[in-house]
This record gives sequence, structure tokens and C-alpha cells, in this order.
Amino acid sequence: MGPKTTKVYETIRARLDSGEYAPGDKMPSERTLVEELGIGRTALRQVLARLVAEGSLEVRGRSSYRVPGAVSVKRPEKLEPWRIHGERDLYDNRWVKLQLWDVEPPGVERFEHHVVKLHHVAITAVLDDEDRVLMMWRYRFVPQQWGWELPGGIVDEGEDPADTALREVVEETGWRPKAVEHVVTYQPMVGMVDSPHEIFVGHGAEQVGSPTDVEEAGHVEWVPLADIPGLMAQGELMGSGTLVALLHILASRGKPGVKAGR
Repeated sequence: MGPKTTKVYETIRARLDSGEYAPGDKMPSERTLVEELGIGRTALRQVLARLVAEGSLEVRGRSSYRVPGAVSVKRPEKLEPWRIHGERDLYDNRWVKLQLWDVEPPGVERFEHHVVKLHHVAITAVLDDEDRVLMMWRYRFVPQQWGWELPGGIVDEGEDPADTALREVVEETGWRPKAVEHVVTYQPMVGMVDSPHEIFVGHGAEQVGSPTDVEEAGHVEWVPLADIPGLMAQGELMGSGTLVALLHILASRGKPGVKAGR
């Protein structure tokens, strides 16, 4: 984006951050924003598309946008959590820890439950101005399958996950995003496995070299977002982090063929 477009992006971003545009609010029309901010409609749509990709706005109908975050469902009250009486290690190394936890669900006799602890992970979807996402075609020996993945890796102890996200993109693809923004944290197998996954979205990237992580690197390509539903249907998107990040982007943009979950 040029200086003027960037300034408009920062203006709208500031209004969102300050609460001037509050969760659940409908955004002013494109015509209103064009007149108020002194920007062309094409440039404004570029700004709005970036905000949608970041999850800061939702598309509602043709050229209609809303600030996400408003929910109608209320959290249930007066429910008791499980009690944890203790834990013991069965196996522990630098990659995985297997434990037995002594737990007691409400109204149920206490018992021991297996818990697997894995690493903290950061994964990044980098988008360009042509609605493409930076991906790798890789072979995974556990499922014995080829597929497309987003760059990502382990958050080192004491490292900011955003720094991990930037580092892993460079190491695995040779491209450096201009910036990354956190969109969601989730647990991929919450019933038994503890492995926080941080999802980031980046915009724009410059090629700074070749991939340096030989083990993790694969064939690198800018994949059109329009291809993602088809690749998903063919089972060629591997890893929950890849799916969560891409579904977030497509749902935010209101892409056809993918349920936005709203």
C-alpha cells in the first residue's frame, strides 16, 4: 500500500482499537468512508480487504462490513470444573512428555487420565496483494502423505510467538513478512494433549534468500486463496494450524464454498 492508503488503514485501525467502531457495529458505507477519508474506492477496498484478512472486520453482504466480536450466547454458570489431585511423569524428553493425572470430574469417582504435553507452536499465513498465500508442498512421514502447509514451528523458551512466526517463515520459505498479527490461539486436541497453537496472519513479504531449514523446507509456492476450498476437499491441506489459519481468512472474507461459522 502507498503512503495515503497506509494512512487510511492506520486511521481505521485506530478507530477500531479505541472502540469508536465497537464490536457488533456496522461500518460506515464505502461511499461515506471515501468522502470522509479522501481516498478512492479501489484503494479503500484494499484497506478493508486487509482488515478483513486480519479478522478486524467481517464481510456482511455486498460491500457491507461489520466489526466482529459481538455474541449473543451467554456462558453457563454454576458448573464445576474437574478437580486435579496430582500428576506424575511416565516419559519425558525434549519433544514430548507423557503424564498420568489424578482427576475427579463432578459426580464421578476420581481416576487417572493420560495427558500428553507437546511444544508451544506458532503458524503463519502470509498473504500478498494478489490474494495468494505462501505455502509449502511437503511430505509428512507419519500419515505418509504429501500436502500443502503453512510455515510454522516451535516457540523457543522466552521467545515472543510473533518472533517465532517471523523466524519460521524466513527459515522455511526464504520470504520475510513485513509484519505479522496474532489472530487466534487454540489447542488442537484439547481432551488429552496440551500444545498451544498461535495463529498469525502476515501481509506482504520480500524474498531474502533460500530456505535455510533443510529438514522443514519443501517446495514453496504462492497459492491462490480461491484454490483453498478445492485443496481442502481433496485432502491436500495438512495440519490443524494450516486449516485453522486458512479457514479464519476465508470466513472473514466471506468466500463461497466455506462456511464462515457465524
